[in-house]
Amino acid sequence: MLQHVSIEIPPEEAERSLEFWRLVGFEQVPAPEALGDAFLWVERDGTQIHLILTEGATVPALGHPAVVVDNFDATMAAVAEAGFEVAETRELWGARRAAATAPGGHRVELMDSPPPATI
Repeated sequence: MLQHVSIEIPPEEAERSLEFWRLVGFEQVPAPEALGDAFLWVERDGTQIHLILTEGATVPALGHPAVVVDNFDATMAAVAEAGFEVAETRELWGARRAAATAPGGHRVELMDSPPPATI
């Protein structure tokens, strides 16, 4: 099980980032006080995204988190309506996919369903 990924975002993108992650099914949870106020955490079903608020945040050219969403069409519509870039991409394993751009410029893959088990 993947427990979390960490993503750097500019501090001024904090609220908009929380909005984006709520739209794809995550809710904010408290980060440990020992980390101070430079972290925002969101969680869905035990998996967390740690948003690291930092000046000079970096964005990988190709690396990205992929999220299976509950309702693909409704999620895509909500993300677009909120003003985030999102476009459907090619299907893989017979399931629809989309690429969204989260605040700070991070690519996030939205998935209609996970790939089939390989075992």
